[in-house]
Amino acid sequence: MRSRLLAKTALAALTVVASASFAQADFWSDAAKPYEGVTIRGVSESTPPSNYVKDVLGPAFTEATGITVEFEATSWDQMYDKAIKDMEANTGIYDFVYIEQDIVYSYMARDFLVNLTQMLADNPDLKAPNFSFDEFTTFIDNFEDADGNVFGVPMEAFVKVYLYRKDLFGDAAAQAAFKEKYGYDLAPATTHDQYRDIAEFFTQWGEDNDMELWGTTVQAHSGHPASWYEFYESWGPTFGVYNWGIDADNNYAAAVASGGAMNSDTAKTALAYWLDLLQFAPPESTQSTWDEVAATFAAGRAAQGLVYGENAAWIAADDTKSNVVGNVGITLPPLADGVLADAQSGAGYIGYYDGGAFGIPHSSKNKEAAALFLQFIGQAEVQPGWAIAAPRITHEATYSDPDVVKMDAELDGYYTLLKDEGPLFSGAPPYPFHAQVREATAPFFYQAIIGQITPSEALDQMAEAAETELQNLGYRN
Repeated sequence: MRSRLLAKTALAALTVVASASFAQADFWSDAAKPYEGVTIRGVSESTPPSNYVKDVLGPAFTEATGITVEFEATSWDQMYDKAIKDMEANTGIYDFVYIEQDIVYSYMARDFLVNLTQMLADNPDLKAPNFSFDEFTTFIDNFEDADGNVFGVPMEAFVKVYLYRKDLFGDAAAQAAFKEKYGYDLAPATTHDQYRDIAEFFTQWGEDNDMELWGTTVQAHSGHPASWYEFYESWGPTFGVYNWGIDADNNYAAAVASGGAMNSDTAKTALAYWLDLLQFAPPESTQSTWDEVAATFAAGRAAQGLVYGENAAWIAADDTKSNVVGNVGITLPPLADGVLADAQSGAGYIGYYDGGAFGIPHSSKNKEAAALFLQFIGQAEVQPGWAIAAPRITHEATYSDPDVVKMDAELDGYYTLLKDEGPLFSGAPPYPFHAQVREATAPFFYQAIIGQITPSEALDQMAEAAETELQNLGYRN
């Protein structure tokens, strides 16, 4: 049972962390002596990777160093609000903060973060002998400046994948009925038309068989940025809408009239398609963020959906939280013609490579102690247990760990997909105006979700709002 596996995994992880700490006992105890008794405080979103830091790595670090870690795992909204307000006011409440891949460029532009490369170079006594930025996957590139200086230690990295119910897709009666209706075999979709057919089919299948079942999840909260991200970071790219439709090489043009693509025909087709899926999604979809989508799929209420990989482990294997254990398939999202070729050539991407790092604010009053903690959790030795407890991999060597390989089979090859197909995905574009443009365009996006305006009208107004905001910020001239 998964509950027992998690307990054994946690115990094994603690043993590994303790062993790693013992092996480097002289360094950790010696380096931490000036800071013994200090308390460092951090803030992050309450996710499986963050909870592992709070429950396992934080206590292990305290045992090794005598430095107490107070780690606040809260909602996504509160996390950003607290971290930004602290750094803006220079109050020094937090000594390390979660930096999501999509916001790091804004933080760096505002000089919020300590240059970790420079800090460790200037303070060799703080540099752990078994820590190296070079051991991380290429995901660390998202937290570097143009000169290669690192501003965050990656703590999670995952792609948003296509989950589907193996039991439903493999049901003989469902296969026969699907083939009769649509004329082709029931299988995970590789095209948008197939995905819609499957969504329609299983919604009707649920009705006909008196099941609480719909054909797809849709992360379409009508008042939360999660829906905006679902479209621009997940579904839009599968149609060929990259970088939000903003052309960074053309004076950051957003509107088609200026040379951008935010309101292009392709974008309008993509948004209309995504909104059309709502008729095949559970009623909670217009109030669903990433958390609710994961819960919906785990409850067995949807036959398929795009779900953040950080939730894949517990949905697929934790029978204390998921009703679909043993029945979860994982694959790539459906794609329009040409998108895969774009991704392979580097001209585009097929979906979102998400994740984050911990950085040290300039406002921190305990930078040295925080730097020790970030190195402690960045040791290769602690990574396998972390990867098993929450499906995130930030170190290349983690993929070959025997326990991770075993867990990979239980997760239908998710780690293998992350390793082999990860380069086809991409993080958010490196825009320092990320939050401003999102907030300027989101109201029109929400109106489209609730049907107040059409997808075409929404994108036209969003492109205009983006251009205005970019001009006000000095990016358009």
